[in-house]
Amino acid sequence: MTDHAKTILDLSVGDFFHAASASGAKIICLVTAITSTHIQARNITRQICLDFDRQTGFAKWGNKSALCSIDSIKPLPPEIHDVFLGLDRRYRSGQGPEAAKLLDAEKRALAFARTHYSSNPLPL
Repeated sequence: MTDHAKTILDLSVGDFFHAASASGAKIICLVTAITSTHIQARNITRQICLDFDRQTGFAKWGNKSALCSIDSIKPLPPEIHDVFLGLDRRYRSGQGPEAAKLLDAEKRALAFARTHYSSNPLPL
């Protein structure tokens, strides 16, 4: 088992992690369930559910032929974690276009996450 795969096994339900697609899309996901073979997660901004392979960290994305992969699982500070939980909850409720607008705290949290995750990549 690679260091990458061992690190992915550290994820728990309720954790956030970062993934990237081959097209360059950045994805912040919330772990919703873990099975013996998969990490089930939801992209918080698009509300797309993904099944990541626990050994490789890869999942099908978008049109189901593109792949994305987990590239950082560095835990977020509690205040950022809480902002993302609120964002996920609000987007999941689907309360119309006005509710989809990012709040200032959410914009700051997304900006923080960009640097946080890129500075803490998983081992290859």
